[in-house]
Amino acid sequence: MFAPRDPDDYLLSSERRVIRVRRHWSYLIWDVAEAAALLAGFMMISYLLPADASLLQNVLWYGALIVLLRLSYFIIEWWVERIVVTDKRFMLTSGVFETKVAMMPITKVTDLTYERTVSGRMFGYGTLIVESAGQIQALNRLEFLPNPEEVYDAISELTFGDKKAQAERFSMIKAQRAARGKKMVP
Repeated sequence: MFAPRDPDDYLLSSERRVIRVRRHWSYLIWDVAEAAALLAGFMMISYLLPADASLLQNVLWYGALIVLLRLSYFIIEWWVERIVVTDKRFMLTSGVFETKVAMMPITKVTDLTYERTVSGRMFGYGTLIVESAGQIQALNRLEFLPNPEEVYDAISELTFGDKKAQAERFSMIKAQRAARGKKMVP
């Protein structure tokens, strides 16, 4: 009831999922560092307070609990969020309590760029910039995307590649899975 839906539940029966990833774990580094700094600050202040300041001690410990709950929420939110690319569209599903699904058709993509900073090269993430005809979409900038070269290549192939070759490859994959007795992802 409270668990978010699987992103594959939003796919049409005629769609083929190409990529399904969550943002890179380094997306959480700032939140973890912020929580660690706040917790360290609370502990130092608590240690420096006199023993008879129990009310202030309680306020500090409740503050630390709030910091931990906030960090937990950010981690759960990161875990639930998925970036899905099919042969027909981009999707970004997110939300812990309220599910949000942002979508953009592949046919609207006019330009595709990826960027990698030095830290992105070290840790294996990048930013994918998707430009579409006419307007800025909800999915125009996907940051902290793991393996951006592979994602870039796959999306480039879907957007600008040979449609007939894609259809033949999809038919071949479908036939191979049927021969192995595996069901195709709807």
